[in-house]
Amino acid sequence: CMTLFDLEERTFQFALTVRDFTKLVPLTPANIEYVKQMIRSSASVSANYLEANDALGTKDFLMRTRIARKEAKETYLWLRLTDLTKKPELETQRKILIQETTELRLILSSIIKNHNRNLH
Repeated sequence: CMTLFDLEERTFQFALTVRDFTKLVPLTPANIEYVKQMIRSSASVSANYLEANDALGTKDFLMRTRIARKEAKETYLWLRLTDLTKKPELETQRKILIQETTELRLILSSIIKNHNRNLH
């Protein structure tokens, strides 16, 4: 079973990896906006999960975890929208990041579901 620290570190590494990926993306007018959003949302996954672990109570924990999940979904969108036509070699890296957003969303959904189940 993954400890809280492991997921904190994983979300942190995800934000770093997205940041590094964005440095390689061709800066078209649209991509400039997508990159800004991608950096914000990927860092927000990590920030909100970190805050969830210092939550004031169960409601706060669930809200922060839901926000982290929402931000992972948003990162997924920005990754998909980014135009890599001029740098097709980045496609593999994008697919890895998209897979990680999917896995993080599933993990966060599972945490939410288990917490909700324990409340009832």
